[in-house]
Amino acid sequence: MTVLPDDGFSLAAEFPDATHEQWQRLVEGVLRKAGKDAAGAAAEDALSTALEDGIATRPLYTSADGADSAGFPGFAPFTRGGRPEGGSVAGWDVRQRHERPDPARTNEAVLADLENGAASVWLAVGDAGVPVDGLATALDGVHLDLAPVVLDAGGDFDAAARELLGLYEKRATAPRAALGHLGADPLGHAARTGRHADIEERTAVAAELAVLCHTTYPHLRAVSVDALPYHEAGASAAQELGCSLATGVSWLRDLTAAGLDAEAACGQLEFRYAATADQFLTIAKLRAARRLWARVAEVCGVTGGGAAQRQHAVTSAVMMTRRDPWVNMLRTTVASLAAGAGGADAVTVLPFDHALGLPDAFARRIARNTSSILLEESHLGRVVDPAGGSWYVEQLTDGLARAAWAWFQEIERAGGLAAALRGGLVAERLGTTWESRRRRLDTRREPVTGVSEFPLLGEPAVERDPAPRRPEGGLPVVRRDEAFEELRARSDAHLAATGARPRLFVAALGPASAHTARAGFAANLFQAGGIETVHDPASVDADSAAAAFTASGARVACICSSDALYAEQAADVAAALKAAGALRVFLAGRPGEQRETYERAGVDEFVVAGGDAVAVLTGALDRIGVA
Repeated sequence: MTVLPDDGFSLAAEFPDATHEQWQRLVEGVLRKAGKDAAGAAAEDALSTALEDGIATRPLYTSADGADSAGFPGFAPFTRGGRPEGGSVAGWDVRQRHERPDPARTNEAVLADLENGAASVWLAVGDAGVPVDGLATALDGVHLDLAPVVLDAGGDFDAAARELLGLYEKRATAPRAALGHLGADPLGHAARTGRHADIEERTAVAAELAVLCHTTYPHLRAVSVDALPYHEAGASAAQELGCSLATGVSWLRDLTAAGLDAEAACGQLEFRYAATADQFLTIAKLRAARRLWARVAEVCGVTGGGAAQRQHAVTSAVMMTRRDPWVNMLRTTVASLAAGAGGADAVTVLPFDHALGLPDAFARRIARNTSSILLEESHLGRVVDPAGGSWYVEQLTDGLARAAWAWFQEIERAGGLAAALRGGLVAERLGTTWESRRRRLDTRREPVTGVSEFPLLGEPAVERDPAPRRPEGGLPVVRRDEAFEELRARSDAHLAATGARPRLFVAALGPASAHTARAGFAANLFQAGGIETVHDPASVDADSAAAAFTASGARVACICSSDALYAEQAADVAAALKAAGALRVFLAGRPGEQRETYERAGVDEFVVAGGDAVAVLTGALDRIGVA
């Protein structure tokens, strides 16, 4: 065996270094073959992808795109993590959420989680979960000096906090041994409910709790900086960061006014962010959040570890689907991986059936085991800032931080977050962002697997106990699947009323090689709206189309084939379908110069990739007569 000497030998030594300009010229050649004429930087721009917040991802990153200010883990600006050792000691805190109103059943679930991998408990209390007076029952058997308890009590945070503090005393848990978070969050509650009148009063109560925690309970935090209300209202990543930053700054003002110094005030805050299936965006968001908060802390005179942001990442509820909910397991796996790689201190994986109601034991087990696999089998927690040094991630982190800081400054100019919420600035901006994203969802440029792409109409519905109703009146709550869910609900109602789903006949022309691609496209499109497609027989022509359409039981049809066969047969087939009673005839593909010919023959609409799928499906259901 030949052993290469350790003298800097490189396998690429005999090859000349390629330049950026050479790569661009190769890109130009590929684009010319695709019919696009672009040169130099324009060629590179043609391959870039626009994200929200004015950020774009480029096709190639080099060392020139690296960041000089990322620092080291555990040191300002904490971009690379709040602790120098990262999560290598124990990994992140596996924190599971419980919101079942029955205290006894919640207790069973809490104990099962803690005995099987969870490290802490996130407990909804009050109207959103366990009654305040049921807290002791829900936490029966929980070692409060070992398992941190994090409260989420909305407007009942004061009563819930006092109940938990009383529980520490009753169970003889020493104040220095008490672990957890009281979850005071008046600004987040106002964002969710629109109740702004008593923010100042609630904030004063929360500040009292923070002072109590600082002086008596050194391992308890009092205040949550929850960015989830903004994420769940459609905020972009930078908007979510900017709102959290404005919330944190508001708390620094209030807590220092209550008597805490800036470092002690920072120590009472925990920031909560959404983790999505866009893994790199999630990683960059958490890294940018720490960098931004370090800058705020620096301005306030906080140095050292006190400026490190404590982060709780929660897999996004916006991305969870009600149809084909099993796919949510994949989404939450990617999201939790991204949260861990991004340096979150605690991670909550929402069960795959979260959007359907209260999770069952299987869903909770899969959720907590997701983190267990990443930590124990994949060893993700043993790597400090695994994305650090990636030129792409560093640039994305920097872009997010700058966009978030600009939004934060705009909120501050409006008088702070409370004023921006009252005045409608936050709702307006988030609404604009969501409307832009909704258009991408409607056109399937942002696909939702199992919903807008590859739906499974025959899958039995998954039933769950209803979850407590969320408060209304504040920022809206959006979901990626909402438009298609409305269409599917119409189809379900039609099935219940008539015994059959609305149908569309696929009029495929010529051999399978000619029509398979567009027939598959049409089936995927119309099934996303709950419209069953009938593709029998495999191929029709002008003579057989009418009889096949009548036999299908459908009321609308879609012609599918190649452009060449369209030119030969589409007009005659469309006329035959209309004569057979088709209420609407679609043609899959762009008509080109034949549009007028096809339309005169009976084609009503052309369906294409990137078209408004929701509008097409809504019109089809309306035409069929589905209420």
